[in-house]
Amino acid sequence: MASGVQQVTHRPGSYKQQNKPHKTGKHRARGAQDRENKGRVAAKTLSKKIRKDLRKLDRRHKANQIRRLRKEAVLAEKRSLGTKDGPPHLVIVISLHAAAVRSTLFSLVQNNEGDVLHENDQMDGLIALVCPKLKQRWCFFQANRDDLHSLLDMAKVADTLLFLLDPQEGWDSYGEYCLSCLFAQGLPSYVLAVQGMSNFPIKKKTDMKKQLSKVIEIRFPDAKLFHLDTEMEAAVLLRQITTQKQRHLAFRSRRSYLLTQRAEFQPTNESGLVGTLKVSGYVRGQDLNVNRLVHIVGHGDFQMSQIDAPPDPYPLNPRIHKAKIKNSQDVEMSDEPNNCTEMDEDIKILMKADPSIQESLQCEVVPDPMEGEQTWPTEEELKEAEDSLREKTIKKVPKGTSTYQAAWILDDEESDGENDSEDDDMEDDCEDEMDAEDSEEEEEGGNEEAEESETITIPDSTRDDKYDENLDVQEEEQMLEKYKLQRQDEIFPDEVDTPRDQLARIRFQKYRGLKSFRTSPWDAKENLPRDYARIFQFHDFFRTRKRIFKEVEEMNEGAMVGWYVTIHIVGVPLSVMEHFKQGLPLVLCSLLPHEQKMSVVNMLVRRHPGNSEPLKAKEELVFHCGFRRFRASPLYSQHTSADKQKSERFLRSDSAVVVTVYAPIIFPPASVLLFNQRSNGMHDLVATGSLLNVDPDRIIIKRIVLSGHPFKIMKRTAVVRYMFFNREDVMWFKPVELRTKWGRRGHIKEPLGTHGHMKCHFDGQLKSQDTVLMNLYKRAYPKWNFDPYVPLPVTWIKNENTVDLAEVEMD
Repeated sequence: MASGVQQVTHRPGSYKQQNKPHKTGKHRARGAQDRENKGRVAAKTLSKKIRKDLRKLDRRHKANQIRRLRKEAVLAEKRSLGTKDGPPHLVIVISLHAAAVRSTLFSLVQNNEGDVLHENDQMDGLIALVCPKLKQRWCFFQANRDDLHSLLDMAKVADTLLFLLDPQEGWDSYGEYCLSCLFAQGLPSYVLAVQGMSNFPIKKKTDMKKQLSKVIEIRFPDAKLFHLDTEMEAAVLLRQITTQKQRHLAFRSRRSYLLTQRAEFQPTNESGLVGTLKVSGYVRGQDLNVNRLVHIVGHGDFQMSQIDAPPDPYPLNPRIHKAKIKNSQDVEMSDEPNNCTEMDEDIKILMKADPSIQESLQCEVVPDPMEGEQTWPTEEELKEAEDSLREKTIKKVPKGTSTYQAAWILDDEESDGENDSEDDDMEDDCEDEMDAEDSEEEEEGGNEEAEESETITIPDSTRDDKYDENLDVQEEEQMLEKYKLQRQDEIFPDEVDTPRDQLARIRFQKYRGLKSFRTSPWDAKENLPRDYARIFQFHDFFRTRKRIFKEVEEMNEGAMVGWYVTIHIVGVPLSVMEHFKQGLPLVLCSLLPHEQKMSVVNMLVRRHPGNSEPLKAKEELVFHCGFRRFRASPLYSQHTSADKQKSERFLRSDSAVVVTVYAPIIFPPASVLLFNQRSNGMHDLVATGSLLNVDPDRIIIKRIVLSGHPFKIMKRTAVVRYMFFNREDVMWFKPVELRTKWGRRGHIKEPLGTHGHMKCHFDGQLKSQDTVLMNLYKRAYPKWNFDPYVPLPVTWIKNENTVDLAEVEMD
């Protein structure tokens, strides 16, 4: 019997979930792709580096190989130092105390019967020790602690510094000063030794050791102190010098350098002032190429004509052996010093300069004065010029403040030709006017104090008389003025007085206003000085540096490291030879490509804590930058990541400062030391740091601040006076934005009267004790007074009748 109920089936609606079907057959594994491609590789894959395509095991093997090769290179360099295949181990002996004993040092180190002690007849203080039994050789040089520049030059080429300490005090104040300079420049491997400890009783000796350990921990936390009173202790010291780890200095690792051991001068002109200098020494650092330029520290850059291979003056095995040159030639070199001398005809010539590939001595670009000239303009160009002038005329009087910047782009040709030094002198005069009366009052007060002090009786009057005799009154007055200016700049930064005898728009015609120092644009190529036509510039400095360093690593020609060579340097003045004859060290280093050319060099330095004297911008200082030593007038600026940097009037002591000078190009890394020369010839370390970059496009902005006083205040509107003193100046500076010390911002509405009063509108209520300010900016450039010759400072001579000047200065 059939049921009467009808069966109803469910039919899904339009909102039923629709799942994506499985895409079968479209997924391919990597193996299936390789089988289909049959070896074909995409163009993008071909452009990738090979190391990314290596498998994991291959990458691990490659890393192990690189690690092993680097380790073998370090071991090979360490093992070759002091052997027959490398240069002698150069040890510079430095006395950190005036009473440190060093007379018996070289007699103690020669403790074996077979050791040979050679004395250099041309260079005083240089003694070579050859030990055939240990197959080692050393060169000891006694550095003159009173000559700071020579001491730093020797530390640049030394393998090890041997510091001699006093058994009671360790080092004196001047020794501390020398250590500060050496640490800032870069300290190679060092050893600490003390002489004269055996002269004290045992109980006192123990106390002295503890006291010396506390003194040494300040500078050398992990150093070990060696005694140097017996031959056995000297042998232990030599073993430590030979086996210790060598510390590398970054600025000399990619350059060839050489310490002169013998020199000969041959004049090439009738006057005899210029000639060829033949310098002999051991090649260190990198291979020496004759086509590169060579720099004599303190004397300049020169070219080489040829490189000879004289016999080694300090041979380990006195027999003839062959030196293999990298151009697949064999040259026989004899180790017998009696067979031939350096100037005999038997000397083999290693390399001669090729004029076609030799680097030039050109350091500046010769500017063409006609380079910017143009022909007579056409009618279309004249029309465009007239249209642009009309547009500029409209922009000079804007209704709002958004387009006021166009009014400060000066097109006056007369203002472009003026020198920055004139503006700086005028600004200094304006800044010093307000201190004239104060200085006179202080002088009168000083005279009154002097009169009062005469009535007081002092027991030790002779010492005061001697102190007054050594006091330079003129230098004291100059230093007092510097302190005043520095103090004024700290209290009122960049504030200057508006001149009353000159129009402000003429006095500050090179300055412009900026709506925002951080975001407002500034063209780096705008209104450059004439000195910028003489310098060189890189499209990409760091890319060029990377390419040159890679070429140095791959260079396979030149005199190898460790060879004793004679370099013929042409065009050398006679003063270089006289410098060497006086017993002063002569240090040479090879220059990388472009390092003889002038550019704008930026250095990041920090003020040395031992010096607090005010240093104004563009004051002449002595620079030690890498191997170079020169004199220049720096410009100081802040170190930020912005595209514009604010200049500093003085070298600040609370933050890092960028120093900018015109100097030869130097590829970083390189250490930087700044010295200030006093009137008596002494040099003081004022700042230390490192080389930042070579960038002429670094924009250094000098700011001046004009201040005014609110005379009448009506809510947001105020009458301001004393910022300008005539109506024309108010109209000229009307587009520039105003600000106050309490954070208000505003602009000039209109001038009032003819004496410089002006009505100003601000964004808030103005207080009566507030000060209205106007910021003006201009780009600053350093002075071109680069001098590669730096005379040696006055030496510190100490005897029974004189006072130790170093101790007086450091105290």
